[in-house]
Order: sequence, then structure tokens, then C-alpha cells
Amino acid sequence: MFQSLLDLPTGVFAEFDRLQRALAPAAGSIRAVPRAFPAINIAQNAESVDIDVFVPGIDPAQLDVQVDRGLLTISGERRGATPEDGAKVSIYASERYTGRFKRAISLSDDVDADKVSARYRDGVLRISVPRRQAAQPRRVAIQ
Repeated sequence: MFQSLLDLPTGVFAEFDRLQRALAPAAGSIRAVPRAFPAINIAQNAESVDIDVFVPGIDPAQLDVQVDRGLLTISGERRGATPEDGAKVSIYASERYTGRFKRAISLSDDVDADKVSARYRDGVLRISVPRRQAAQPRRVAIQ
């Protein structure tokens, strides 16, 4: 029949507890699990590959976008918001990423790296990489 959790050997729960304690220093809390920064969305259609990079609060002058040998690299820096002028501050939680960052995206062979464009608006960096005309689908006339 069914076995209740109370009937399981206590060793199972002890093992889960041990694993949780072993992982706790690496992960901090469940809210502090490290993620890639900045978050990105990548979409493609027949004309282009569009990348949205979510960088709220970062001055666009602190961002750098480069394309080299099929690799699109986005880098920059987010400065901390805590006072550093000697004021005594107790920080209870700090979930916002600060510091230098770099993300790299591999581009397909059918894009035109010479025509990449980037614009920043409302905390989102939109990078558009057009596809080459030769890579565009086209209708073939039947004779």
C-alpha cells in the first residue's frame, strides 16, 4: 500500500539535511542563487537576429558591444549604490549585481556583422544583427 513519510527511515531526512547544509555556503539563500547578468532575450526571424539585453540603471556610456569572428560580446559595469564615503552602513540584503560583466553570444554564419546596430531605451539595450540577403528565403518562379 502507501507508505507515509513518517514510516521512512530517518536516514533519508538526515541525508537531505546534510546536503542542504553542504550547499548552503555556495548558494547563500534561495534568493541569492547566482544568475547570468545581464539577462538577455534572443529572437530571430528571416531578416535579423535581435538581442535584448536588460541593463536597467546602467549608463549606456558604460556599455561596450563588439563583434569579432562570429562572436558578439556585450560588456560593461554597474556601479554599487551603497555609500562608500566612510559612512557606517549595515546591509541586510544585497541582491542587485554590481561590478564588471561580460556576455558573449555566438552568431550564425548567415548574419552580416558589418551592419550590427544597437540602441538603448528604458534600461534595455536592443542589438539587431541583420541577415545577409543571400540567406533570405526567396520564392523561385516556376517556368
